[in-house]
Amino acid sequence: MPSHGEETQRKGRGVLYVVGCGPGPVDMMTGRAVAALREAEYVIGNASYLAPLAPLLGGKKVIQSSMGKEVERARLAVGLARESVVAMVSGGDPGVYGMAGIVLEVAERSPVPVRVEVIPGVTAATAAASLLGSPLSGDFAVVSLSDLLTPAGVIEERLRCALAMGVPVVLYNPRSRGRPHNFARAIEIARQFREPSTPVGLVKNAYREGERTIVSTLGEVKKLEDEVDMHTTVIIGGRETRTGKVGENETTIITPRGYQRKYVY
Repeated sequence: MPSHGEETQRKGRGVLYVVGCGPGPVDMMTGRAVAALREAEYVIGNASYLAPLAPLLGGKKVIQSSMGKEVERARLAVGLARESVVAMVSGGDPGVYGMAGIVLEVAERSPVPVRVEVIPGVTAATAAASLLGSPLSGDFAVVSLSDLLTPAGVIEERLRCALAMGVPVVLYNPRSRGRPHNFARAIEIARQFREPSTPVGLVKNAYREGERTIVSTLGEVKKLEDEVDMHTTVIIGGRETRTGKVGENETTIITPRGYQRKYVY
């Protein structure tokens, strides 16, 4: 029986899979994401995302691209997908600060219709949360501190609105060499809305080599600024977030969902 990719080729039609590869390792990808890579003739993506997927890329036409080339990458993928099975690899979830948006925008403008399927993956917020305990049990907000595509003033406005809700807030892209002060500024803003004792979790390289998890507080976390970079996900607790102990020495961050108000346990 022919595979989906072979059947697609036989009909003379292509497909573009936008694949969320999660934190990186193959065992953290969904079965559907793995299947899409196996079906693909062409696999396109940033070199850092492609490297951990090497076991799945044998016999594929692999096209590496660098950061900052997202539009060119999307145009190439859409063009190839008119006649071929193409997988565009995106870190985390492709619809969360990933490649899905720009791919769909480019495909929308294509003179030849192209079928696009977005395949979800584990995003940094949920990967980091799992290593910290359960800080995102209910409502939460995610804000990226990168001002490459969004003005700094807009980021600060969004951050204030998110913090005003009282829910946990996840910070993506918190600090880089080009933006060394964004993390410190975000913490200053957070302290206007949260108590200094509010738990804050830092997760660096979640589920990758060099993984490190730190539990701190809003009042102390600025001292850890040197630990924060573009590979770090920061979770600022909400008004009800607390720390707890599971096992002998493990400190976890928990945001109660509300069961304690209805049940005795």
